[in-house]
Amino acid sequence: MPAINFYLVNSESERERYQFACKLIEKSFRHDIFCYVLTDSVVQSQLLDDLLWTFRSTSFIPHQRYEDTVPELEHLVLIGSDTAPTFWHTNIINLSRQCPENFLTCKRLFEIIDNDPATKHHGRQRYNQYKAAGITPNTHTIA
Repeated sequence: MPAINFYLVNSESERERYQFACKLIEKSFRHDIFCYVLTDSVVQSQLLDDLLWTFRSTSFIPHQRYEDTVPELEHLVLIGSDTAPTFWHTNIINLSRQCPENFLTCKRLFEIIDNDPATKHHGRQRYNQYKAAGITPNTHTIA
């Protein structure tokens, strides 16, 4: 069973939600954890891709958008709206509205929720799906 963590960002700003995602991605990368960031669309993937280049001037996180072609390098962060490729399926940061496919086979799953009503609604639905699968997610409030 995966460890599932919900991070509740105390803001309605999508930008602050993505900023927190960048910090979580950076922390994972520093611990040699190469994650997949699941988004809802190519546009959302591009926005996060751009933000990873600029969110902190002292940070460098090798990353790439995933568009059906598995990269040759495995030691990078992938961002995409499709199912995570095998190597990246272990650790998923979910910024999408749905549960990742085959979430039961991943090791760690991170959900980032803000105070936007739609984001909270979809987050609650996913939380209930995880509970129905027998997993009790951990919840962390981010001030």
